[in-house]
Amino acid sequence: MDRTLKKKDITEIPPEEDFETLLNQGMSDPMVFSPGDKVEAVITQITKEWTFIDLGGKSDGYISTNEFVDPEGELTIERGDMVNAYFLPSMKHRMLFTIRLTVETMETSHLEEVYNSGIPLEGRVEKEIKGGFAIKIGEDIHVFCPYSQMGIHRVEDTTQCVGQKLTFKIIEYGKGGRNVIVSRRAILEEERRELKNALRQSLKEGMTVSGNITSIETFGAFVDIGGLEGLIPISEISWGRVEDINSLLTVGQEIDVVAKELDWENDKFAFSLKETEADPWENVATKYPEGSFHKGIVARLAPFGAFVTLEPGVDGLLHISELGKEKRINHPREVLEEKQAIDIKISRVDERQRRLSLEMASKNQGVENIDYYKKHIAGGNKESSGAMGSLGDILRAQLDEKKGGGE
Repeated sequence: MDRTLKKKDITEIPPEEDFETLLNQGMSDPMVFSPGDKVEAVITQITKEWTFIDLGGKSDGYISTNEFVDPEGELTIERGDMVNAYFLPSMKHRMLFTIRLTVETMETSHLEEVYNSGIPLEGRVEKEIKGGFAIKIGEDIHVFCPYSQMGIHRVEDTTQCVGQKLTFKIIEYGKGGRNVIVSRRAILEEERRELKNALRQSLKEGMTVSGNITSIETFGAFVDIGGLEGLIPISEISWGRVEDINSLLTVGQEIDVVAKELDWENDKFAFSLKETEADPWENVATKYPEGSFHKGIVARLAPFGAFVTLEPGVDGLLHISELGKEKRINHPREVLEEKQAIDIKISRVDERQRRLSLEMASKNQGVENIDYYKKHIAGGNKESSGAMGSLGDILRAQLDEKKGGGE
């Protein structure tokens, strides 16, 4: 929760007490730190200029209060909060710390210490230049951030970066402070490691979590759940057959997924999108009882028969023997084509194997009995019967008629 920088949050220093006096209270046994040492400490006091932290051993350190003020001018801390900070030696004061160096506090003399100790620093993205961005990290200090170091994933819209204040880490430091290269990616990866460690303690297989799509491939989509990235295999995207992942998902889209496989040792994680929805096979026996008639769409053709979709995730097999009962055919394509709507009859339901065996309904049966389920389960009417004839001939005639109408 953001807290506005108000009088109640600030300790007013009496006129007779200067900064040195306040800092030296309880400093009779000061601790010793090396540049870049990281500490976890409790905030004990906040003034307009400085925030004091308890270092133990009767020692206090201090951090510029500006480091805890957000862009709206609101204070983001209060006394008693725990913070992580880095020791930054100063010629004026012995116990200066920072959570990150800012444009206002960065000095050229700090650069080498910042590089050697890995202290984060704040920079403003000034402009896009060849190969990356020019970053201002001090009053007169400019450094370079390559495109590949601006984020964990490549930044697609580079114009959005210009003008932003971001946190970086120096990854290359030339002699005398020349050719300094910084990385935003290093900061983000460190944050992800911390989040990943937390997730390892709490995330279990079968749990539902939220994430964002980071990339889409032919074999699946990658999702970032905040701390780790995993794959949603194409088979786990939908209960139905997925022809084009891009028609269902987009990069940046927020979705809920179920953790399927968590291999922390090999850093491999798999998730399921379809398992956040009801399994259509749970009610197959009720919706598609043996002997019922329905409409279906030919999903694909194989030498041994046709797969027909009754609803997303529920397909049945229409064997080639059912397509040429009276006249032999060599391939289902002789009488059927993909995406064709046909009338079928459920001949067998195998819930355990998730298989439906289908028969073709004759032309009359298809028209009269397509609502079999409603008639027999809800209405109780008798099943109509029609002449079966040659199913192959019927289908071939329907297909010829369809093609003839399109010419």
